Amino acid sequence: MSRTSTVFTRIEPEVKEQAELILAKLGISMSSAMNMFLRQIVLQKGIPFELKLPAGEPIAYGSLTQEQFDKEIKKGIDDLNQGRVFSAEEVEAEMKRDYGI
Repeated sequence: MSRTSTVFTRIEPEVKEQAELILAKLGISMSSAMNMFLRQIVLQKGIPFELKLPAGEPIAYGSLTQEQFDKEIKKGIDDLNQGRVFSAEEVEAEMKRDYGI
């Protein structure tokens, strides 16, 4: 039997559960998946996938908590107070350009 080492990590419960369901369908244990991931890091001498920020998307009101909503409103009020305002035409052009809306 080969020697092994233990790795402890904190994972959000929902993410862990979703990953376990997918791995189970593939017939792969979490331990095997983590071993494959770490081997790929070694082979590729870095993270084995592209790391970049997700494309910005408009914020949907329904997806915000009350705290997040209040923060967004405060940012808007601060923009108004600082004179950072745009015409409806400018906003529409930017939404079309950035989001295809």
